[in-house]
Amino acid sequence: MKALDLNRPYGWRAKIGLITPSSNNINEPEFYRLAPRGVTIHTSRVLLTGEMDEDSFFRMARDLGRAAGELATAEVDIVAFGCTAGSVVCPLDALTRSMAEQTGTPAIVTAGAVVSALRALGAKRVAMGTPYVDFVNRREVEFLGEYGIAVTRYLGLEMGHNQADRRNIGHVSPQAIYRMACEIDSPDADAIFISCANLATLDVIEDIEQALGKPVVSSNTACFWTCLRVLGVNSPIAGYGRLLRDLTAPLAEPAWRLAD
Repeated sequence: MKALDLNRPYGWRAKIGLITPSSNNINEPEFYRLAPRGVTIHTSRVLLTGEMDEDSFFRMARDLGRAAGELATAEVDIVAFGCTAGSVVCPLDALTRSMAEQTGTPAIVTAGAVVSALRALGAKRVAMGTPYVDFVNRREVEFLGEYGIAVTRYLGLEMGHNQADRRNIGHVSPQAIYRMACEIDSPDADAIFISCANLATLDVIEDIEQALGKPVVSSNTACFWTCLRVLGVNSPIAGYGRLLRDLTAPLAEPAWRLAD
């Protein structure tokens, strides 16, 4: 190995490859805010257009290999698909396989990362808030149930019916998310789960935890936490909730796929 092969002016601890739906405006800036020293974020996009239905998610899934191939040329150490709804509607194994085959690295999807994060916190019952239309909400409840996590109560904002409405998800204020979390909480919930990688949650996660006395997991904190755990980056990240303050908790499946 040549010395230059070891040299990375940036990303010298790890380089995370992130694939987002084309309309997502939140996932990238939240990952940038969370990145510890020596960790960099490199992105690609998959086109999400038209009406919100199952086929719109499968069209994105068919494009994941292309986006992952682009990130492979940036020498990323892991690739993550930052779309919760897409990774509960489409088969998790197929999504991770299509990315890992292109990059030769571990590959994760947000929905699997959420399960792993909730398991690390010992949460078996969650209250769930989303911006989604109801068929996505119902599928997400089923998905979590398949991994032994019961949804005690959920609220969906019925956003994203079409492309214009989908963009509005990125305009939901953190203050509205705080109020949604308080609305969905129930005494039997072990944790609060705020679903969707296009919701801006970072500014209120600590406030919600303090108000409700239980951990809060968002799609983006779960996905970023899982990336760091797979990569062995254990630096605690303060200010964004209990999950990221402890990067030593065991990492359980089904978060990731190692390259075959």
